[in-house]
Amino acid sequence: MEAKPKRKNRIAILTGGGDVPGLNPCIKTLVSRADSEGIEVVGVRRGWAGLLAYNRDAPDDSDENLNCVQVLTPVQVRTIDRTGGTYLHTSRTNPSAAKKKNVPDFLKTQFKEGEEVKDLTSIVLNNLEHLNIDAVIPIGGDDTLSFAERLHKEGASVVAIPKTMDNDVFGTDYCIGFSTAITRSVTFIHALRTSTGSHERIAVIELFGRYCGETSLISAYLAGVDRAIISEVPFDPKKLAHLILEDKRANPNNYAMVTVSEGARMIGGEMFLSGQRDAYGHQRLGGIGEEIGVVLKDLTGEDVLNQRLSYLMRSGIPDSLDLMVAVNFANIAIDLYLKGVFGRLVALSRGLYTDIPLSTVMAGQKRVDVRELYDEQEYRPKVRHAGGKPMFLY
Repeated sequence: MEAKPKRKNRIAILTGGGDVPGLNPCIKTLVSRADSEGIEVVGVRRGWAGLLAYNRDAPDDSDENLNCVQVLTPVQVRTIDRTGGTYLHTSRTNPSAAKKKNVPDFLKTQFKEGEEVKDLTSIVLNNLEHLNIDAVIPIGGDDTLSFAERLHKEGASVVAIPKTMDNDVFGTDYCIGFSTAITRSVTFIHALRTSTGSHERIAVIELFGRYCGETSLISAYLAGVDRAIISEVPFDPKKLAHLILEDKRANPNNYAMVTVSEGARMIGGEMFLSGQRDAYGHQRLGGIGEEIGVVLKDLTGEDVLNQRLSYLMRSGIPDSLDLMVAVNFANIAIDLYLKGVFGRLVALSRGLYTDIPLSTVMAGQKRVDVRELYDEQEYRPKVRHAGGKPMFLY
């Protein structure tokens, strides 16, 4: 009797949350390295949404399923590392708190009458089994990785890769996308000096950063910005107005600049939130920069230039550091799969590549070390001791 051919090992990869430069090089390396090891790669489209929307009762080659998962080959991903964004697309879907209005029609029967939110983790697990997936490699931030940890607890084999331009995944010094976001921010800040200086204004530059102010801090530190407002330290607008007016008068070109995290808040105030909460309970941030601009104009009498860098920080091709980290994180993830080591997060620690328990992501919050890196009285970066710190401080 002729023996059946051994089934080829099969992994699934996906990207979730906001896109960042470096995702495509990571995807390409995962696919190319896996192929060289005889591993088949299934690309899941739109993050966890693809695994949730896959219909086991429909043919694999149906339009609805091809819109969810696709087998990836080195030829398909040959050139994607030359661009930003994610070839697999992304979403903020959380299958453990799926909303009835957002799921495909065939899943609406899972909801009881009057039930609008339901834990559909079992659907994802069943789909992974149906697709013969041996392991999942999700690339994402806190939210995406929190569901990855849930899958691991439920028995799925998971090796995760951290990405977020906020660089706030707990347990790793670095996340894919951060270096490029800082590079972009510094470049745009310097470019804005021409208009700010020409019109002798105060520039308020709002940067992404919900709970962690590292983007505002490091961008201001590297670009030589006068003041930096970060998420961790509520600020006094009158005090900021006094300081920034002093900066403007001290500048021979009669202008001043301040960066601000989108998650910053005034003393006694709240974050600027808008819209409905997403699947992970977050509302859209943004607008504190505009509010600061209004306040500064009222308090100083000076003209203010407001600029929200927003998606410009996460768009376009990755810089060399994000290329390096993305490629190496991908290779380490495949190494872990080949060793049969799961429930791990690929990480950088004190400048060295390593891996840590995936559960670490949920064990704490990564925030700016205010005591070591920030002057709370002067509202500006103050790196007291760079020696012995990681490359990007934090």
